[in-house]
Amino acid sequence: MKRLLFLLTTLMGLSCSHDAAEATAQTPTGHLAKTLVVYYSYTGDCRDIVTELTRHIEADVLEIQPAEKGLKYEANGYALGTQLLNAIKANPDDAASYPAIDPVPTSLDGYRNIVIVTPLWWSQMAALMQTYLFHHGPQMADKTIALVVSSASSGISGVVADCKRLVPEATWAGDALWINNQNRSRMGTLVTDWLQTQHFQTSQESLDMYITIDRQTQRATLADNPATQALVEKLQDGPLTLTLSASGGFEIWGPLGFSLPTHDQHVTAQPGDIVLYNGSNICLFYGSNSWSYTPLGKIADLSESELPTFLKAGETHIRVTLSLTSDATALRGIPADQPRDTFYTLGGRRTEHPANGVFIKSGKKVIR
Repeated sequence: MKRLLFLLTTLMGLSCSHDAAEATAQTPTGHLAKTLVVYYSYTGDCRDIVTELTRHIEADVLEIQPAEKGLKYEANGYALGTQLLNAIKANPDDAASYPAIDPVPTSLDGYRNIVIVTPLWWSQMAALMQTYLFHHGPQMADKTIALVVSSASSGISGVVADCKRLVPEATWAGDALWINNQNRSRMGTLVTDWLQTQHFQTSQESLDMYITIDRQTQRATLADNPATQALVEKLQDGPLTLTLSASGGFEIWGPLGFSLPTHDQHVTAQPGDIVLYNGSNICLFYGSNSWSYTPLGKIADLSESELPTFLKAGETHIRVTLSLTSDATALRGIPADQPRDTFYTLGGRRTEHPANGVFIKSGKKVIR
């Protein structure tokens, strides 16, 4: 998302302070992979929860705002709030049932953990947060989701059910955290204890792939999703050589010869992007195009003006080789007398704590 978020830099200043650094170090959650906290706050209670959360974890923050400002959802016995909830309940699969919110970044690429912080409205998830999840829940299928609910006194089972309905394929980090009027004074302790119970995804070595065209090799950084994991498994058997063709003045593309898992998103691909199209075709971009793709990665170290030359833009038969190693950068960078139990990344960098991925050990590729 390139962090084009409504970052609350003033409010979240605590996360950059000395005290926040100590709090982060003391919270036994490990070094988290890139994390997003998305919240809606009508009374300010959820905003306070987010402030506390970001004292303990490093995360980007996205606030959901209503498109129509100044509405009093609680007026006249919560008449408007109830009306919004009833509209969703009557037609939960219809986008028109959900109240409008301000535009937000559409892509969740790069985020592996998402923490949802929402108020409870009449035993249900606040309507505006439901709007966000209705439109963006499908992008969370490969993410780890955590839920924090704020209420006065009502139980949160209805909110949990709403979240599971709107994000049906996500992996839950653990049980939801319930902050209510009775325990709100102990919020700091509750958040710290809760984080210890959550199974978030942690950071790992980035995985590189190498693309060779006409004896020139370039590194590409792979995304972290089921499609790239399946592609890496294929490439562990050896390099893959394809014949691609330029198309549309913005890409070269062609069949892989096999299918990969899809998680298509409507995105605008940018120069350097590598995507999966229709499950079995690979596209390498030197221009841009909006369509439904599964992201695979991005070509590194080339400017936008250099990409057309490398990708042989305009040619009809372009021989492209994909591999996990490069003679120029990977295996030659690893000492021949490496210790038996030492791991190296495919880029030749020694790592003491290899996480999930492909590494070099004793001169051979191994999977962790």
